[in-house]
Amino acid sequence: MATVHLFLKACLIMDQRIHLKWWLHFLLVCLLFGVSFGEVRYILPEEMQRGSVIANVARDLGLKVTELDARRTRVVAEGTSQLCELDTASGNLLISQRIDREELCAQASVCILQYQLLLEDPLQVYSLVLDIADINDNSPVFAAGEIHLDVVESTVLGRRFPLESAHDPDLGTNSVREYKLSPNDHFALEMSTQINSNAYPELVLKKSLDREAQAEHILKINGIDGGNPVRSGTASIHIRVLDANDNVPVFNQRVYKASVPENSAIGTGIAKLNATDSDEGVYGEITYSFSHLSDKMGGLFEINPLSGEVRVAGAIDYEDASMHELDVQAKDGGGQASHCKLIIDVIDVNDNAPVINVMSFTSPVSEDSPAGTTIGIINVKDLDSGENGQVRCTIEGNVPFKIKSNVRNYYTLMTDAALDRENMSECNITVIASDAGSPPLSTKRTFYLKVSDVNDNAPVFPRSCYSAFIAENNYPGVSILSVNAKDPDENQNARVSYILEESEIVGSPVSEYVSINAETGVIHAVRSFDYEQNKQIRITIKAQDGGSPPLSSNVTVKILIQDQNDNPPQVLYPVQTGGSLVAEMVPRSADVGYLVTKVVAVDVDSGQNAWLSYKLQKATDRALFEVGLQNGEIRTIRQVTDKDVVKQRLTVIVEDNGQPSRSATVIVNVAVADSFPEVLSEFTDFTHDKEYNDNLTFYLVLALAVVSFLFITCLVVIISVKIYRWRQSRILYHSNLPVIPYYPPRYSDTLGTGTLQHVYNYEVCRTTDSRKSDCKFGRAGSQNVLIMDPSSTGTMQRIQSEKSILDEPDSPLEVSSMM
Repeated sequence: MATVHLFLKACLIMDQRIHLKWWLHFLLVCLLFGVSFGEVRYILPEEMQRGSVIANVARDLGLKVTELDARRTRVVAEGTSQLCELDTASGNLLISQRIDREELCAQASVCILQYQLLLEDPLQVYSLVLDIADINDNSPVFAAGEIHLDVVESTVLGRRFPLESAHDPDLGTNSVREYKLSPNDHFALEMSTQINSNAYPELVLKKSLDREAQAEHILKINGIDGGNPVRSGTASIHIRVLDANDNVPVFNQRVYKASVPENSAIGTGIAKLNATDSDEGVYGEITYSFSHLSDKMGGLFEINPLSGEVRVAGAIDYEDASMHELDVQAKDGGGQASHCKLIIDVIDVNDNAPVINVMSFTSPVSEDSPAGTTIGIINVKDLDSGENGQVRCTIEGNVPFKIKSNVRNYYTLMTDAALDRENMSECNITVIASDAGSPPLSTKRTFYLKVSDVNDNAPVFPRSCYSAFIAENNYPGVSILSVNAKDPDENQNARVSYILEESEIVGSPVSEYVSINAETGVIHAVRSFDYEQNKQIRITIKAQDGGSPPLSSNVTVKILIQDQNDNPPQVLYPVQTGGSLVAEMVPRSADVGYLVTKVVAVDVDSGQNAWLSYKLQKATDRALFEVGLQNGEIRTIRQVTDKDVVKQRLTVIVEDNGQPSRSATVIVNVAVADSFPEVLSEFTDFTHDKEYNDNLTFYLVLALAVVSFLFITCLVVIISVKIYRWRQSRILYHSNLPVIPYYPPRYSDTLGTGTLQHVYNYEVCRTTDSRKSDCKFGRAGSQNVLIMDPSSTGTMQRIQSEKSILDEPDSPLEVSSMM
């Protein structure tokens, strides 16, 4: 249908001015070269005006006009210049340049132009074949405007003289159809047919020549074509009558055939022609030459005029012409000539590398593109023929891409696997097109592809957990540490922000303790830390990128608070009270090493800041007592004598091991005496060391009250013991004797510094028979404590343990106290 449609269109274009015979030929061509093998074939005459409509391609191919632009449709020339173009608005195929059939196809019987209709998205290719029909646009032309012939007067009648035929680039009826000779008496014009069915004119001698009567004859020959209107060309024939030369050179072959590889070197021999002439002398000397040779072919071949050897004179290209047909003339010295045909076949060699043309290429490509995504379309052509023109395309190197061909000469470049920009952000894809020649020729084309990023990677911390140390009592706002997360994505997808996850520390939000810089990841302290309250703070930091949607990851940060020596030691015993005075009793019979008391202190710091040492700072008699450096035990270092004063005052300093160290002092009052009256006689003097000596009368009254109270108490105790002895029964007696306060065994601080991990037992003995109420100590390890209350009026308070047992009337009363 497309062929018939175009046939009718051609009829309108030609305006019915072409001869009926031409129409029959045109119809025959349409029938022979119709649509085949999926091709769309259009037949159009040459010399159509620019912008003329060839056909509506969209309608003929069943395509919608609206999808032409959407699918980026265009016409691609194949091996020729772009002589037509596609109007995507209407779907018409238009003439874009002047079409001259003779220029494109020379004397070829069929002039075919190959085009491709390319639809890129999705890829679809249609083959368009333009069959250029000839019109009578050229007049016959004789190569030589004047034809010179030398005719011997003895030439027999009927002798034929071949003439140069007129050349008409047109074909068929538009080419030369007849010749006419001007009227004369001696010559007639007849046509002769060659082996290749080409006809050329010959002069036939009809009447004998007489040189003496007429030495020269001038005739006119007209070459007339069969076009409508008729075109013609004229040449002059100058005939010189010579003396008799009755033999014509004769070739040993009417047709010579030879072959030569393309691109043969200049001077390469092709064939050697041979003609003979039976005449002698000048009439037998033969010269060879080409006749009817175009300028183009004349530059390709040359013939030796004497030997008849044909050689290569220029560059022979198989792609320009695969065969050359030459007319060779052999002419003797008398002007007689004969002709032969030389047919030269050009042998194709692999001298053309494949040509890669890029139809489309997409860059960048998103890294989340699935395998099989098309990134480019290329067209590969090889001008050679046969195996030399068979092309195979491959991709160089190990890259995640492949090339595939679905349509002849068109290849699709696509991804072969999922892309990962973090591993390959850009890539050079080298396509190699190789032909099957020997040796093969190849062409490389490199495509630069950039892979665009998507947010497919979460920020990653280099460590799973961070630890940082900060000393307590820090300044608010101090930098603790910096966390840093890396995101292998790029641009906004790699922009990391740091967020402090909400949690609680000891009932308070974590934001009251620390903060984090969202841009740099630097963690700052919001408040001053106290090691004694929090030894460790555990927080969670989230790193979040700027992608959409954002990705994040968490990391745990441990902030270890380091202890500083900010707490002085605290003395637990002896208790320093402002209302009462504590005194330790040491009997005069105490031996060396007698344990007077123990200074118990703790430090709420930790580590070496809580390591305590005890030193005796001041003492009434330094030669009598010493303090254990590590345990704080106060012991005698010599035997107690009667010369030692009753009241002894020791100042003990407790120091920790911090830098700088902190310390606390405690005053220990020691009474060196064997009985309470002896103690009381000197005890009141202790009060003078206090800050209560501003009222002497008050202290005297207080001392009298204490003494009176002790006296009455001792009297009551003696009477009670007598009564118990009389009854010979054992009773529990709660003595009011003063003892050291009771503390639970193994007293220690929460930090486990181990400053109170020992148990000490103290026993107090008193005889019931002593009227003087003397205190007798059963063994050296016993200890008594006297407490003097300044608020009392002369009485001594006595503290005893919760349980005392009176074993026998004569046995001492034992009071135990544990620490």
